[in-house]
Amino acid sequence: MVNRVQIFGINFDCLRFEEAVNTLFSWIDERREVCRYVITPNVDHVVKYQDNKALQAAYAEADMVLVDGKPVLWAARLLGKPILEVIPGSDLCPALFEAAGKREQYLRVFLLGASKGVAEQAKKKIEKCWPWVDVCGFFTPPQEFSVFSPETEMVITEINRLNPDLIIIGLGAPKQEIWIHSVQHKLQSKIVICAGATIDFIAGNKKRAPIWMRRIGLEWLHRTIAEPKRLLGRYLYDAWVFPRLVFREFQKNDRKK
Repeated sequence: MVNRVQIFGINFDCLRFEEAVNTLFSWIDERREVCRYVITPNVDHVVKYQDNKALQAAYAEADMVLVDGKPVLWAARLLGKPILEVIPGSDLCPALFEAAGKREQYLRVFLLGASKGVAEQAKKKIEKCWPWVDVCGFFTPPQEFSVFSPETEMVITEINRLNPDLIIIGLGAPKQEIWIHSVQHKLQSKIVICAGATIDFIAGNKKRAPIWMRRIGLEWLHRTIAEPKRLLGRYLYDAWVFPRLVFREFQKNDRKK
């Protein structure tokens, strides 16, 4: 794997967007018994990571960890860490679909997550926009879904029957990371991307922030306005904790000098 840098206790991959896409396709082309999984942490994930042992274990064994969120990128640069750019899961998945077309490569995809009817709508959108992508299956789990749920063995069996190249998981953090870490060795798929709300975005069930807001790191504000009851408290807490994590990293750097 390429060079990694550690910040907030997390080992991030130093990759450009195109490099990430090329690496994922090399994994798709590779013969390997155990699937690889990708995590794309933003500020909220970084905050959750600090006190969640199961999430820490999932990160420790992730095959690729990419920054999803400008504040994390800016913090890394302030701390002198050579993280190159933001690579959100919601951009990475469509980029893989586009790249498959350019490579004249057929891609089989399984969607896991989102609310009832959303994954089916995403399937239609994907196959319309990228006809070389076959959404061979999807599953909308119940709200309480976890690795211990009876549905877990059912969905593993279905995924292995379909044998997709790519699984997109949209269960939200930390559930999606903990789930894939627990079942990774049971799944017959080439790669898995923990992609949060990506299935909703593709389906049109949720709207992404305008590009100008994403560029200046305000995607969190757009999402808060769209879902205040669900996200306002979370982001206020993150805004309180994250600067303290950055300050702690500065202190660590000073002690190393």
